Amino acid sequence: MKKTKDENKEKQILDAAKSIFQSKGMDGARMQEIADKAGINKAMLHYYYRSKQLLFEAVFKNAFSLLAPQLNAVLNDDASIESKVRNFTSNYISFIAEHPYLPNFIIQELNRNPEFIIKLKDNPNFLNLDKFKVQVENEVEKGIIKPISTEQLFINIMALNIFPFVAKPLLMAFTNTDDDAYKQLIEDRKTEVADFIINSIKLK
Repeated sequence: MKKTKDENKEKQILDAAKSIFQSKGMDGARMQEIADKAGINKAMLHYYYRSKQLLFEAVFKNAFSLLAPQLNAVLNDDASIESKVRNFTSNYISFIAEHPYLPNFIIQELNRNPEFIIKLKDNPNFLNLDKFKVQVENEVEKGIIKPISTEQLFINIMALNIFPFVAKPLLMAFTNTDDDAYKQLIEDRKTEVADFIINSIKLK
């Protein structure tokens, strides 16, 4: 009789994998360790996910499916650009603080496999900037914000939010902070990043 995959068991595996990936990263994680954490044997783990890469992608897609709708909701609501910058930054930093492996994984995976982004674009919740673009252009035209392209504004937002997670060990060394102090710096950036971007685009 052909075996069927159990959704509860799969969730158990993904939860275990998320925990291991968060603490040890992609390279440091071991399939046996994930199997042990999930309370199953390695053969069962390989039945659900044939490789660590496939398991990592499943964990990522699961996390992305939680984050993307939040960010899309922010970008496509009727709030002002200023409110969207604040809400996007706060939501993104809060989420990545809980899934710190994601930024480095995305960068590593895109460098190793540029076609990976195509898989993400197939997700119905993939970020859509169309409404945000129209709003930016309208607020520029009305003199509410300085002239800036939507693409440049969005890149600025993403870069300022992502870099502290990607470069955490380097920045901790530069700023001479321990893990607890760095977590507070990250929390403070919800306000710092938003203020910085808003002050850079709003007309005095």
